[in-house]
Amino acid sequence: MVGLPSRHRSLFLLGGVVLIQVLLLAVQIKRDSQGRLIRVWTVGAVSPFERAGAHGISHVRDTWNHYFALQNTSRDNEELKRENGALKLQITQLESKAAEADRLASLLKFRQTNQDVPMVSARVIGGSPDSVSQTIYLDRGERDGIRRNMGVITPDGVVGKVIESYKDTAQVLLLTDKDSGVGAMLADSRIQKPVGGTGEPLLVMKYISNDDTVNSGERVVTSGMDRIFPRDLPVGTVADVKAGVPFKQIRVRPSANLDRLEEVFVLLTLKPLETKPDSAALNSDAAPSAAVTNPPVPEKR
Repeated sequence: MVGLPSRHRSLFLLGGVVLIQVLLLAVQIKRDSQGRLIRVWTVGAVSPFERAGAHGISHVRDTWNHYFALQNTSRDNEELKRENGALKLQITQLESKAAEADRLASLLKFRQTNQDVPMVSARVIGGSPDSVSQTIYLDRGERDGIRRNMGVITPDGVVGKVIESYKDTAQVLLLTDKDSGVGAMLADSRIQKPVGGTGEPLLVMKYISNDDTVNSGERVVTSGMDRIFPRDLPVGTVADVKAGVPFKQIRVRPSANLDRLEEVFVLLTLKPLETKPDSAALNSDAAPSAAVTNPPVPEKR
């Protein structure tokens, strides 16, 4: 090892003695509130490194929380989405069951009101596959006493008539079909004219003279003249009246919701029913029903 020159050795020795003296003084000297001076110096020298280390650790922690740990958050989010979808499906099913309970309660009330009228309740199990013919299929048939040309109704009004009856199934032609029709009359004036379908949501009332007064909102009920439906069952309400040649052009909105049929009744007789009033007739009095005592007319097989 190369030795230091004598003059340099003296300088280094002097510097070391001064440094030791300063350190001893720093150990002995106290600041007012910060302790000994040596401690202040040590804290001041170490603090920048501590701040840099803390900043680095915080940055690593944030990176972990926002990137790597988000993988678990993403899985939790997907699980919550699946649970949310299952709950929505459950709510929809419960709402559907509640709506079905309301419908069945209405059907039960209607049936109890007409206990003495022979009729068969049936569930709609299918519809026509094309738009040309508007028909539905029921889960009841010949073994339940259903025959052709029997009327089909709901508590709201007329639906149509049976056009084919099989062992366990029946086909019903809806009132809106262009080949369908029902004997009807205006509830106020008692003008009797047929109502038929056009293949569209609204019906038409035919052969009303331009001299006769027909008002929008007037109720249309069955007349009983078609020998299919008893009198005074709701058919619909007048939606539109226009003058025509040679007869008025009258369109009728059906009372029964023919687009959402789920349960219906098939009438086994022409005996009059006690029906609930149409919503359009809450401010008007319906004409009294005339009793029809025709016996049942099932088709002989």
